[in-house]
Amino acid sequence: MSDLDRLLAEIRSCHACVGEIPQPRPVIQAGRRAQVRLVGQAPGTRVHASGKPFTDPSGDRLRQWLGIDKRRFYDPDFMAITPMGFCFPGLDTKGGDKPPRPRCARLWQRHLDAALPHIRLTILVGGHAQKFFLGKRYKGNVTDTVAAWREYGPDIIPLPHPSWRNNGWIRRHSWFSEELLPMVQRNMRLLCE
Repeated sequence: MSDLDRLLAEIRSCHACVGEIPQPRPVIQAGRRAQVRLVGQAPGTRVHASGKPFTDPSGDRLRQWLGIDKRRFYDPDFMAITPMGFCFPGLDTKGGDKPPRPRCARLWQRHLDAALPHIRLTILVGGHAQKFFLGKRYKGNVTDTVAAWREYGPDIIPLPHPSWRNNGWIRRHSWFSEELLPMVQRNMRLLCE
């Protein structure tokens, strides 16, 4: 058993947040040869039920943004999916998902850094991932951070969350679809070769 296999087994059996979230069920995907690391927020209700990352409309949109199919997206030796929170955090009072539990990232993300040595591209989806991984380079909000995407490349790409709730944001920021997404798709094609 490799170090990564042991780490994944530990993460999948983690119950650090028992009593703080509805039901611990860590969702993660990673393989020893993964080249792309996708760091999102936390599983939603559909992902919690399926036990597989991004099995929801946000996942469909994200795969479209990346320009890759499900086969490639769910290949753990190509794509590691290591969200900031591995378990569904519950719903907030407005019906949306609560933010990921901060303890999860502190417990596991740096161990994953060490266990995934072949990562060539890290995609940071949403503010929680961007704040954690960019640190002082985070611009204070998702819009400014994503707009500064050229500062982080070529090995880090910040993206907004692919939720339908961001449709207005996408319409207001035409540079996202006209400049950033074509670059993301070119990079993904190169990595897929």
